[in-house]
Amino acid sequence: MTDSYQVTTLIVLIGFMSILFYMVYKSRVSTDSLEVYAVGNRSFSPLSVALSLAASITSAATFIINPGFIALYGLSAFIAFGVVMPFAIYAALIIFIKRFRKYGMDVKSISIADWVGKRYDSRPLKILFGFLSMLLITFIVLICVGMTKVVSKALDANELTILILIVVVVFTYMMIGGANTMVYTNSVQAILMIIVAVLLLGSGSDILFKSGGEGFLFQLDQIDTSLTATFNEQSPLFRDFFEVVVCNTLVGIAIVCQPHILTKSLLIKKDDQVNRFLLYTVVVLVLFFSVVLVGFYARLSFPDLMFNGAPLKMDGIVSAYVLHRFPVYVGIVVILGLLAAGLSTLEGLIQSIPTTITNDFIVPIGEMAHLKTAPMKINKGVTVIVGILAIVLSYDQLVNPSLSVGIFAQNGVYAFFSAAFVPVFFGIFTKTRNKWIPIAASLVAILTHFGVYYLELTPYMEGMTIKNPAIASALALIASTVTGLTIYVINPMNKNVHAYARP
Repeated sequence: MTDSYQVTTLIVLIGFMSILFYMVYKSRVSTDSLEVYAVGNRSFSPLSVALSLAASITSAATFIINPGFIALYGLSAFIAFGVVMPFAIYAALIIFIKRFRKYGMDVKSISIADWVGKRYDSRPLKILFGFLSMLLITFIVLICVGMTKVVSKALDANELTILILIVVVVFTYMMIGGANTMVYTNSVQAILMIIVAVLLLGSGSDILFKSGGEGFLFQLDQIDTSLTATFNEQSPLFRDFFEVVVCNTLVGIAIVCQPHILTKSLLIKKDDQVNRFLLYTVVVLVLFFSVVLVGFYARLSFPDLMFNGAPLKMDGIVSAYVLHRFPVYVGIVVILGLLAAGLSTLEGLIQSIPTTITNDFIVPIGEMAHLKTAPMKINKGVTVIVGILAIVLSYDQLVNPSLSVGIFAQNGVYAFFSAAFVPVFFGIFTKTRNKWIPIAASLVAILTHFGVYYLELTPYMEGMTIKNPAIASALALIASTVTGLTIYVINPMNKNVHAYARP
């Protein structure tokens, strides 16, 4: 890698961040309202919100981290992350978004914790989810690690320095702009991601279709026969039908219950725009999820998983492939797109997590203690604390990962949406006001998820150095759903769901 390449890359990155800061300045809303900060002024087009949502759902995980799983474990990983999970997400978006939006608009919710608290008229439930939202900090860590790997490799720079710069810059402009900034910047990032997705998918077409589909599978089979197996018994994550299909279907459905995903529907001003918004979202998502094919390209390019004489870590495989495969200036564009993929979701998380912690955990507790609170000031302080945690935890994952930062992030994120699934599902598909359904189901989900994972329950977990969070999440979803249904059958407490009282 030449010095001129690094200098050019640095100039392009500075230019890109300057554009984002300009958009922050132009789109910022001067307000002391946490609601406006969280959901903006709802004056966005269906396409801009769809681009923002598609970018938020896929992020650095799809563009940078998940292809690494496919490079290591082959076809079984692709079926899980490139077929099963995406289709479950499409179905869940179409089914959940309209109903969530309807109730969300009725009660002016700004987060999932706020929504479930109002939906079930329960302050304790709102506080519980405000607390549980802290688990999503693990997702911030995943994105920070992914972006740090890409940028530090491109600039040949120290990873800690790059990590700190990324966190400081992005957290700063999100504190200024909020939801309005996020939608505009996400739209630009999504357009860049579309360009890069096409470049990445096209980059390996000669490898993938060298002798037709059979030639591609034959090449993988020559490297390792487990790479072409539907289920990879040698992997810790894709060993059988339950892990590959059942777990990823359940996870894909439940993944939509994250606050930075469902609350995007509240940014649409008119109900008659929702169908177009969903269509645009799914079309763009199909392209984005296809990017995991790059994992195959990378493994065929690095059969022994070595690059420049050094072994590749899973989270660095995509970065190495970009530097290996693309000419200098095209490579810079791809690097910019990978950075945009991370920023798109990171912005949504920075906007939603501190807002949820502030609005749904700190402020209600303060009100219960009869303390005077200033939500916007608290929100800024929480954002700073989350930023510091992101740096500390991300650096630990850079230095000492367990296979991949993806495992660390999945453990936290999967636990959250396993807990959120029953409250959201019953909230939008039933008329029950029984607050014990979401409370009991959520607690069962959390206890099951972390119990299965850390106590190594089930044969899938016993004696495993690398454990699969999807197993813990799937079992947690099943246990919590059974709990919720049992309570619902015994005591549904059906009432008019529009008569909410603010918790």
